Amino acid sequence: MTQQLVQERSLWIERLARFGYAAKGVVYGIVGLLAAQTAFGSGGQTTDTKGALSAIVTQPFGKFLLSLVAIGLIGYTLWRLIQAIKDPEHKGTKPKGLAQRIGYAANGFVYGSLAISAIGIVIGSGSGSNSNSTQDWTGKLLSQPFGQWLVGTIGAGVIGLGFYQFYKAYKAKFRKEMDLSQVSDVQQNWIIAIGRFGLAARGVVFCIIGFFLIQAARQYDPSEVRGLGEALQVLQQQPYGPWLLGIVALGLIAYGIYMIIQGRYRHLNTKEV
Repeated sequence: MTQQLVQERSLWIERLARFGYAAKGVVYGIVGLLAAQTAFGSGGQTTDTKGALSAIVTQPFGKFLLSLVAIGLIGYTLWRLIQAIKDPEHKGTKPKGLAQRIGYAANGFVYGSLAISAIGIVIGSGSGSNSNSTQDWTGKLLSQPFGQWLVGTIGAGVIGLGFYQFYKAYKAKFRKEMDLSQVSDVQQNWIIAIGRFGLAARGVVFCIIGFFLIQAARQYDPSEVRGLGEALQVLQQQPYGPWLLGIVALGLIAYGIYMIIQGRYRHLNTKEV
């Protein structure tokens, strides 16, 4: 392959990856916006990422907009798989590096599934509903040997991932992942604040989801499982629920903005791909 073709391929991968981060940000932003409307009594609903896709398609030029999101999610999936397989960030093959690369692959499959859902909605073969899928796979896992232990371990892992979001928010090491030399100090401070708020909100949601996975394992009952939309409903049902939901919803909007910023400024080493 000639040097020019390599450069062109690298450029297209970078563009797709950046578009992918932005598409992920749009999806989370819509989830947060709908939840915020619910919390503040102006309509909306608590929904998950697939519900956000359905919300997009109902807008003017919805199928076109959702097609763009689907392309972006495909780009994001491709980049995550490249990070896992090609290791352009040099995570290595030691346990910590392998864990990160496995995480990239898992993340890629999750957003690959979301991209497929988006395509299904665009062509009219899917509704974007994800109300029972989490409970379905939980039920299948519970029916396996050591299923309760497996589901409980996954739940603990999801809670651990939530606390990792808190850690990232506290340390703000994500700033090193981006080239912010082009923006002012004030803008950098805003970007860091938005990223921290968004990561913290995502951490709260992960902890709720993980808790109910453990509950499902303890009670041997897949109906105990809660997805993203249902986790937001749980917040709403607590004392001061509208306030709690509103704060987390605004945090998810912040996370969406943070992902869009990542798409613009993130360091992407595509030259070694």
